[in-house]
Amino acid sequence: MNFEPLPVAGAYLVTPQKRNDERGYFARVFCRDELAAQDLCADYVQANTALSPRAGTLRGLHFQRAPHAEVKLVRCTRGKVFDVVLDLRPDSPTYLRWHGVELSADSAGMLYAPMGTAHGYLTLTDDAEVLYMTSASYAPDAATGVRFDDRAFAIRWPREIVLVSQADRAWPDLQTGRTSGP
Repeated sequence: MNFEPLPVAGAYLVTPQKRNDERGYFARVFCRDELAAQDLCADYVQANTALSPRAGTLRGLHFQRAPHAEVKLVRCTRGKVFDVVLDLRPDSPTYLRWHGVELSADSAGMLYAPMGTAHGYLTLTDDAEVLYMTSASYAPDAATGVRFDDRAFAIRWPREIVLVSQADRAWPDLQTGRTSGP
């Protein structure tokens, strides 16, 4: 596996090394030892999947508050998404900085989102499916988020957003604490 540091402290693009032959390819997409050798979280307790039938669907930006904060390892298993990690750690040198990567089933790349960051993605194709592992179990009382269109972050989404859940529209702006409405 290759580990490429991203402009958000502690975030990585993790790319499996494909071994190709006449049957296609084989690649290891998780290796506890390789993650640990990079000083990255190697202990995951939950795997989640989400299917979005419509291109332009936005999910996020989500995270869990301490003591249920989590690391995410995210892979697109069908279609293509623009995946974003946003640094919400006030003591981080990249506080409030975001970075987006295109993940696709073809590339098999994964986003490693460290603890203290928010995560979200925009589907670039119809029927996009994402699989992600988390280092902490889902804790409904700790689940929260920030607005995808908050001016404090100025995230540049690569296409029109056509579908966002009411819950994701209701997260407050970071600076004002107000929601923008439906």
